[in-house]
Parts: sequence; structure tokens; C-alpha cells
Amino acid sequence: MEKNIATFADRIIKGGEITRGEALELSRLKGSALFFLFATANRIKEHYLGDKVYLCSIINAKSGRCPENCSFCAQSSHHQTDAPVYSLVNEERMVAGAHEAERNGSSCYGIITSGTTISKGTELETICRAVRRIGEETGITPSCSLGIIDYETACALKGAGVETYHHNLETARSFFANVCTSHDYEEDVETVRVAKKAGLKVCCGGIFGLGENAAQRTELAFTLRELDVDSVPLNFLNPIPGTRLEHADNITPMECLQTIALFRMILPAKKISVCGGREKNLRDLQSWIFFAGASGTMIGNYLTTTGRAAEEDWQMLKDLNLSVASCCE
Repeated sequence: MEKNIATFADRIIKGGEITRGEALELSRLKGSALFFLFATANRIKEHYLGDKVYLCSIINAKSGRCPENCSFCAQSSHHQTDAPVYSLVNEERMVAGAHEAERNGSSCYGIITSGTTISKGTELETICRAVRRIGEETGITPSCSLGIIDYETACALKGAGVETYHHNLETARSFFANVCTSHDYEEDVETVRVAKKAGLKVCCGGIFGLGENAAQRTELAFTLRELDVDSVPLNFLNPIPGTRLEHADNITPMECLQTIALFRMILPAKKISVCGGREKNLRDLQSWIFFAGASGTMIGNYLTTTGRAAEEDWQMLKDLNLSVASCCE
């Protein structure tokens, strides 16, 4: 199998692609072959993106009361959790968060809101004002994740200075009904298309450990390849008490790393960041993400759970002799 992996890598580095069948082979690897897969994925990452690490940060700008019934989500109104509930924070808080993210070394800062979508009145206007100030006061790249949006909203965000729109598909189309039934998968796909049409870059990925199988993880990667998204966040389930998946224990550290490597083989030139759930799921193997094909990670807190202290992540990068990319890279 190592010979096959090396053959795949040579083809990818020359600008080719692996097929769905080949990707499924990689998803079934076990044992020592995984270490060769990780090294090969890292080789591909360095060929296309170099060895610098891209850091991103977010703010939970509007929390809770979401009408969607996503099985994993602490902010869903269908669940009883301890997640905070509050309306959209003010412009000052969003801008302050951008300054903090920049101090922590992030090159991208995401304004995230709960709910199916964002209202076009006061909420959207507040976000656009904050984005304009972030562009004026910092060197950080502004991003937004406001749910399912239309072309008009996407254009308004683009006009305010948003560079990237973040909207996860969460899982494979074939598994989506097990995760969410309150909206259709195609609505998420259309949001990606709308954002691209408006001239925004798109950050789109998923969450793993929901009960999906390896073939469905592969399916998601190929959907992202077909949509030609610009960057891919990979999250791993951190089961939250009160959600439908509160007792889930569906993914191991090695499966996490194998998933990262698989996505790198399928999406060789894309920025791939490991975000939520890395502390719980990867445990002592967190630093391995960069040797399995990841080119970035989220630093700071997540939406409703805390991350590691920024100093710990910076120490990890220092110990690995990895440098951090600036906003313009």
C-alpha cells in the first residue's frame, strides 16, 4: 500500500487528483501504513502551501435560540444545555475581539452568529459597520458566518470588506438527515455558491464523530472539491450535555489524523485547519495535525467551549519549529 500512496502523491504533486475509489482505499488503512499516509499528506501540504501555519480566531457574536435541530449543537433550541444565550453583541465588542485575535497571531477573524440566517436590518448593518472598522483598525482578515444567506446579503458583506464567508456543510449529503432535518442540505450548498458568486472566498468544512462512516467523510471531501471552496475547517465532536449526541464517543485520535490526511490528499492546495474539538479528541497528539496535512488551526475559544490558552499553542508551534503566516500570506 505504501507504493500506492507514493504513486498517488506523485500524481497529486504534478497537478493530478485521486479518485473516489483511491480515497476509499486510504480511508480503510490501518496500522503502520497510517504513518506513511501522514508523512505523504505533509509532503503534499508543503509542496502547495509551504511549512507556515495559518491561525484563525472567532467571536460568538450571537448565541443560542437557534431553530435548527443539528444533533451536535449546544445552541439549538431543541436542546437543553448550559450554552450562553444572548442577542447580537455590539459593534465595539466585535471590533475588540478582532484586536485580541490579532494580538494572538491570527490572520483571520470570524464573526459567527447562531440561527438559520441573519436579519437584513439592524443586525446586518451592525456587522457591516464592525467589519469596516476592523479593516481600518487592524491588519486582520475579516470573515463572517451568519447562516444561510442570499446573494443580496453576500454582496453587502463583500462591500463592507468581508473577504471570506464561512459556512460548513457539516457532513456528507448521504448522512445529513441523521444530523439535521430542519433544513435541506442543498440550502447549505447554495449558500456556498451564492457567496462565491458575490466574490467572497469560502471557508467550508464539517464536523466528524457524529456517527458517520469513513466513506461518508470521503464523500464530504469530494463535495468540497466539486464546490472548489478556498479553505476547509475540520472539527471533531466535543459532546455537549443536553444535546442528542451527549454520549457519543465515535472517533479516536488516529481517526482524526487519518481524516486530516485524507482531506489533504483530496484537496491538496487548499488551506485545511483543525478547529473545534482538537483538545478533547486528539489529546496528546494535537501537534501531529501539522504532520498529517493540516496547514492551520483555530487559536482561542470556540463558540460555546473554551480552547487552550494562546500561549500553549504558541509554545507547541515553537517546539515544532513552525512559523506562523501573516495576514497577507
